[in-house]
Amino acid sequence: MNEITFDDIGPARIIRLYSAKEGLHAVVVIDNIALGPAIGGVRMSPAVTVEEVMRLARTMTLKNSIAGLPHGGAKAGIIADPVSPLKERWFRVFARMIKDLDEYIPGPDMGCDETAMAWIHDETGRSVGLPEELGGLPLDKLGATGFGLAECAEVAAPFAGIQLAGARIALEGFGSVGKAAARYLTAKGAILVAVSDSRGAVHNPSGMSAEELMVIKQETGSVMHHGKGTRIRSSELFGIDCDILIPAATPDVIHEGNAANIKARMILQGANIPATAGAEQMLHERKVLVVPDFIANAGGVIMAAMEYAGSTEQETFAAIADRIRKNSRKILEKAAAEQLLPRAAAVILARERVCTAMAYQDY
Repeated sequence: MNEITFDDIGPARIIRLYSAKEGLHAVVVIDNIALGPAIGGVRMSPAVTVEEVMRLARTMTLKNSIAGLPHGGAKAGIIADPVSPLKERWFRVFARMIKDLDEYIPGPDMGCDETAMAWIHDETGRSVGLPEELGGLPLDKLGATGFGLAECAEVAAPFAGIQLAGARIALEGFGSVGKAAARYLTAKGAILVAVSDSRGAVHNPSGMSAEELMVIKQETGSVMHHGKGTRIRSSELFGIDCDILIPAATPDVIHEGNAANIKARMILQGANIPATAGAEQMLHERKVLVVPDFIANAGGVIMAAMEYAGSTEQETFAAIADRIRKNSRKILEKAAAEQLLPRAAAVILARERVCTAMAYQDY
């Protein structure tokens, strides 16, 4: 792991967890709690690292801040296979280990869902993204993040010289976020021309039905079995001729090695930290508009925070649309006026609120 670095806003706590009895390794990073108790997902993957969790926790600080939520940022990682038969046991052990960590409110992330949040809630009494039966607003089932991506796309597209209706979309990752994004974007008239998942990808310049892809994914386990397109390698999706590219799966899939091959005019970051800093700079220099993760994919955490506050589904979707549309326009106008990367403009605005809150506190 790289050396841990700190700055003026965090991280506040880095906690390594280990259960010798269960063979369970996990990490929790609480980046900043100046705005309130930190909300952040629990990522379950055998490849998750402390450095990755730190980067994700900072993303959550910025995301919660710029969305105007009364929450700081955190993230957790359980270093294990999410398809293991021991999954429930590991989540419950993890939950017991963080039971007294009151400043952290867990939510769903890669490798877990509302069922895992129910296990955590059963052990600790606190989590978000709960099943409906427990009074929750299930983020994945309702498609909150994908809904927010579509709202962001509608605002951001003109800044890239694109009309969303008729825009060709390449979507990397057809999980919970990707499925919802495909559904909401095609409802706005966008055309899905390439889709990938962990097993492969499919490309059809004439367009594909989001509903058909969901059926194929459910029946066969992979979108690559869709019969109305050409199978391609997942890595080839990034070079597909399209208008909008949406990375919606794992970190750092857009990097210095493939950024030059990207033909899209706009990248909408559906996943957290899907691009390296160097790649974003390269794309900016090529006039490719990159809308950062903590602006574009904030729908999920807005829903999580509103669930925590007791809001209704209708109130929550209205808030997602309002906040993401306003913030997208604000940061893109600032970036254009000041010749900044969109991420740089967004970080300035997000940090202002965190630093102001910190100034009122003695810690």
